[in-house]
Amino acid sequence: MTVPNRLRLGVNIDHVATIRNARGGEHPDPARAAIIALEAGADGITAHLREDRRHISDTDIDALAAMLRERGRPLNLEMAVTSEMLEIALKHRPHAVCLVPERREERTTEGGLDVLGGHNWITPFVTRLREAGSRVSLFIAADPAQIEASAHVGAQVVELHTGAYCDAAREGRTEAAEAALKALWAGARQAAALGLEVHAGHGLDYATVAPVAAITEVVELNIGHFLVGEAIFTGLEAAVTRMRRLMDEARGGEA
Repeated sequence: MTVPNRLRLGVNIDHVATIRNARGGEHPDPARAAIIALEAGADGITAHLREDRRHISDTDIDALAAMLRERGRPLNLEMAVTSEMLEIALKHRPHAVCLVPERREERTTEGGLDVLGGHNWITPFVTRLREAGSRVSLFIAADPAQIEASAHVGAQVVELHTGAYCDAAREGRTEAAEAALKALWAGARQAAALGLEVHAGHGLDYATVAPVAAITEVVELNIGHFLVGEAIFTGLEAAVTRMRRLMDEARGGEA
C-alpha cells in the first residue's frame, strides 16, 4: 500500500500490565506485547509509568527500554512532571518523553497538561530532558493558549487530547463531536505553524480514528486501551494491523 504522508502509530501497552497486575506474576508480559505490536505495523511503543505504579512498573521500563534500543525502535515514556519521574527518564534517555497531567484518583489521564499555568516549573523539565537527548512532548487540549505556551517552554512536540471528540462521537452527540474535531484541526494547524510536531491520542478506536488520522498536520497517533481490549477478541496482531490499515486509508493509501 502506498501511503502519502504516512502517519506513525505508537501503541500504548500499559493495560497489558493492568491485566498482569490483576493477578500478579509475569503474564501477560508487556514487552512481548510490544514486540507483537511492532511486527504488526506499529512504529513505536508508548508506556506511562505512573507514580502509583498501577500498571507499568519500573522493571517494565527497564525491559522495554533495553528491548527497543536493541531493535532500534523508539520508546515514548509518558510521565508526570515530578522529580522522581525526571530522574527515571534521565536514566533511560528514551527517544521521547511525553509530559502528562496525573492525579491518583483518576482512572485514566483526564484532560491536558496546563502548560500555560505551569510554565515556570515545566520549562526546566523540558530543558533537562532535551539536553539528555529526548524529544519532549506535552499532552494538551487543543486550546490556542496551551499550544502557544507549549512552544514557549521549548517542547518539540504536542500531543493533542482526542478524548472529547471520541466521547462525543461514541455517544452520538454529533454537534459536540464536530466542534471537537474542528478544534483538533485548528489546534494542529496552529501547532505546526509554531514549529511543533503534532501527535494525537486518547480514546481512539476503529470508529473514531479516521477523522483524526485525516488531519494533515498530525504525524503520529498513540493508541492503547482500545487495542489491548480488542486483542481479547481478535488477538493483538490483528487489532494493530486493522488500526494501521484504517490510518493508512484515512491518509489516502491505495492498495
